[in-house]
Amino acid sequence: MEHHLMTSLILVIALGIGAQWLAWRLKLPAIILLVAFGLTAGPLLGWVRPSEDLGNLLNPLIAIAVAIILFDGGLNLRWHEYRQTHVNVKRLVGLGLLLTWGLGSLSAHYVAGLSWPVALVLGAIIVVTGPTVIMPLLKQAKLRRRPAALLKWEGIINDPIGALLAVLVFEYFVSGEQGFALHVLLRLGWVLLVTGLAGAATGYALGWLFRRGHVPEYLKSPLMLATALALYGLCNQFQGEAGLMAVTVAGVVLANQRLRSIDELRRFKEYMTIILVSVVFIILTADMPLAQLQELQWRSIAWLALVIFVIRPLAIYLATLGTGIDKSERLLIAWIAPRGIVAAAVAGLFAPRLIDSGYSDADQLLPLVFSLIAATVVLHGLSIGWLARRLRLAAGDEDGLLIVGASPWSIELAKILNKAGLPTLISDVNWNHLRGARMSGIRSHHGQILSERAEENLELNELSYLLAATANDAYNALVCTRFSPEMGRNKVFQLPRQRDEETGGNLAPTSRGRIALPEDCDYEELMRRHYAGWQFRCTTLSEGFKYEDFLRHVGEDAIIVAVIKDKSFYLGQAIDTARLEIHDKIISYQAPKPD
Repeated sequence: MEHHLMTSLILVIALGIGAQWLAWRLKLPAIILLVAFGLTAGPLLGWVRPSEDLGNLLNPLIAIAVAIILFDGGLNLRWHEYRQTHVNVKRLVGLGLLLTWGLGSLSAHYVAGLSWPVALVLGAIIVVTGPTVIMPLLKQAKLRRRPAALLKWEGIINDPIGALLAVLVFEYFVSGEQGFALHVLLRLGWVLLVTGLAGAATGYALGWLFRRGHVPEYLKSPLMLATALALYGLCNQFQGEAGLMAVTVAGVVLANQRLRSIDELRRFKEYMTIILVSVVFIILTADMPLAQLQELQWRSIAWLALVIFVIRPLAIYLATLGTGIDKSERLLIAWIAPRGIVAAAVAGLFAPRLIDSGYSDADQLLPLVFSLIAATVVLHGLSIGWLARRLRLAAGDEDGLLIVGASPWSIELAKILNKAGLPTLISDVNWNHLRGARMSGIRSHHGQILSERAEENLELNELSYLLAATANDAYNALVCTRFSPEMGRNKVFQLPRQRDEETGGNLAPTSRGRIALPEDCDYEELMRRHYAGWQFRCTTLSEGFKYEDFLRHVGEDAIIVAVIKDKSFYLGQAIDTARLEIHDKIISYQAPKPD
């Protein structure tokens, strides 16, 4: 038994991370592959049987994983995003939530044919649009800042509120108290107040300990994790699932205290969340009752269609009336509402309890929720990128380049890349340095790229590569270190170190970006070559002019700076000349031709 359990757990972890990697390679939403892998390993092949393998540990493990995931979601919520969209966020998590619950419950009763108690619990469950699905989709779709912020805030805040609402509705019908609406809403408000205060106090206390140096660096992440779990457990003693709201608030408060180590803390939680999301989705889908799904009648299918195509769009339309939100943003938000782990976990928790309480039609709860999860994950996961691009709310498929440091050399590079169709942004703290970029129509940013203001205002989702090209080698390394977690260490580059013996040697490779040019092409050498008449040229390979012909034509001194292959971009050491094909564009830096 122990050997089988260990094998199952290893298989689940391997399948989960394998699905994440394969989704990255295929540029697909990871959630779709996680669902596919889970169904294959569970109901189809029988390799994994979570209910049998884990027994009574299944629900507690899922609950703990959900708590950690929501805490991580809170860590990713920024106050500046809320300030820019606070009216819309309030409408989405207030009026939008009530409309979705009301319309969902009505349709569950009159269309799906469920009794009122089961219909109201189901309506509360479908409110959630959790971060376990939303966050990966936002990353994959490269949404612009505002619609991404709205979907992120709605998903992370609605998750604990929807779970709490389902708990309170269930408790009302089990206890048999009078005055349904007043009882449930007053109880919900009271629980949100208490757990919100507890979460805020916990988040502030953690921040105070970290700021004052009362916790060593190596213990910050473990203490943060242990505190979040303790908070979750304590608040659940007060009210079932109240801990979800508490840990979400704690994450938000902790994330917005401007802690010096917050990026490291977020990174640790992000890695853990990826593992937990992968494992939990595999477990839940492997445990999905396919036999019950096959028994769904036309009324259930009609209810699913109504929730996806009518109720969500109608609730968002009504909730955002008079807010000034763009029609394109409203359309995108109205369509994107995938359900995830919390919906499945809550359904799995209450279905058997409702059946035991005498509501026999509660046996449809799990099949309906799992069908909704599967349908929304597939439909919204496959369509979010396409729809966002059609509505001009996301970056295109092309890679782009962020150049930090405006100089005559870097401006000329930006010009040639723009002409080749590559999105380019050049940033510098000196307004005069950017004059050439502005006059050439190149997107520019005046200010410190490492500042909070730049983080709040710059749209960088279409820029996949970075080139730090200032005269300061240490600053270039700092910029690369800052952006490497977001873009990837293989996509952040800097100029070679200045050939100055007084610098005391080169920086460690782990403290800098990849070198974009040959070692003798430092900042001063590039300036010398620029004023000596060197120029950038863009050459498109063809059947009659292949890479070997290009090398013979440009000579040995020319430098290949970048390559554009269809919609992909390669810079410096990322260029593989052996894979160059016809139609590829080579950006080279060449000496002037002799007269």
